[in-house]
Amino acid sequence: MLTARATGLRHWWATPLVGTLGALLASAAHWPLPWIIGSLLAVTLVRCGGWRVQEIPNGRVSGQVIIATAIGLHFTQAVFNEVSTHFVMILAAAVLTLLLAIAGIALMRRLDMDLGTAYFAFMPANFAEMVRLAEHHGADVSRVAAAHSVRLAVIVLCVPPLAFWLGDVEPVTSHVRPDADWLWLAPMLAGGVLVAWLGKHIGLPNPWMFGPIGLCAALTVSFDLEMALPEPLSHYGQLMIGCALGVHFDRAFFRSAPGFLMRALLFTLVMIGSTAALAWVLAQLTTLPAETLSLGMMPGSSTEMYLTAEALHLGVGLVTAMQITRLVVVMLAAEPVFTRWRGHRQRQLSR
Repeated sequence: MLTARATGLRHWWATPLVGTLGALLASAAHWPLPWIIGSLLAVTLVRCGGWRVQEIPNGRVSGQVIIATAIGLHFTQAVFNEVSTHFVMILAAAVLTLLLAIAGIALMRRLDMDLGTAYFAFMPANFAEMVRLAEHHGADVSRVAAAHSVRLAVIVLCVPPLAFWLGDVEPVTSHVRPDADWLWLAPMLAGGVLVAWLGKHIGLPNPWMFGPIGLCAALTVSFDLEMALPEPLSHYGQLMIGCALGVHFDRAFFRSAPGFLMRALLFTLVMIGSTAALAWVLAQLTTLPAETLSLGMMPGSSTEMYLTAEALHLGVGLVTAMQITRLVVVMLAAEPVFTRWRGHRQRQLSR
C-alpha cells in the first residue's frame, strides 16, 4: 500500500503546484474565474510540453463537493421563492436546450457519423453518464469522451470571458461575502460527502454535485441561513476542477482524429451562440435578464456557470436551478430518445 501511494504521488504531486501557478498568473492578469481557467490552461500547457502530470486522486470529487456546498448556500428563502415562481420557464428552457442539441446531433449525422457516437458525444449531459451509455450501446467511447472534454473546456474558456465582456464588468470584483458559520458549515460539508457517497451507491447521476447541493439547499431554506464559503475554500474547489479538466489534454489528444475534434469544437461554439439567442428570446417573454437565462441554459458544467453568475452578481440560485433542471431533463430523456431514434432508423433501413 505504501509503495502504491508513493508511486501515485510521483505522478501527480506537481499538478496542484502547476495549477496554482496558472491561477495566480491568471489572477494577476485579471482573467475571469482565474482559479479554474488559469489552472486548466497551465496543466494543459505543461502536458502538451511533454510533462505528463496526472490527475489528483479525488481532486475533482473534492472540488465538486466544495462548489456544490457553495451553490447550496445560495438557496435562501428569497431565491427559493423566485425559483418556484419561474419553475415553468425553467422546465421549458431545459426542454428547449435538449431539442437544440438533438437538432445539432441530426446535423452531425449528415456528416457521416454513426448515430450512437454522434448522439452521446454531443448530448449536453453528464460526462461520465454519457460515456457509460456510449459503452452500453456500442458507440465509440474514446470519441464520446473527447467530445465532452472539448465541450467543457471550450465553454469554460469562452463563456465567462464573453459574459464579463458583454456585461461590461471587471473580471475580478470585490464584494461583501457573508461570514462562514462553521457550526453550520462543517456539518454541511461532512453531510454533503455522506449524501454524495450514498447517492453514488444508489446510482444517482453526478452525486458529488447533486448530493451536497440538495442537502445544503434544504438546510439553508429551512433555517433561513445567510452565509458563504470562505474565499480560500472556494479557490481550492475551483483549482481542483480546473486541474481535473486540464489532465484530459496533451499533444496526443490534439493529434488524434483532428477532423472529429474540429467538429466537436464547431458544434460547441454553435451551441453557445444558439443557446444565447434562445435565452434572449425568453428574456423578451419574461422579466428576467438575458444574461441570467443564458448562463442557466448554457450546455456546460453547472459549476462554472454558477461561478460566472456569482462573479457577475446575477441570479445565482436561478442559474443553478436551470442548470440542474437541464441536467435532470437530459439525463432522464437521453436513453429513451436514443432508443426510439435508433429504432426509427432501423425500421427505415429495413424497408
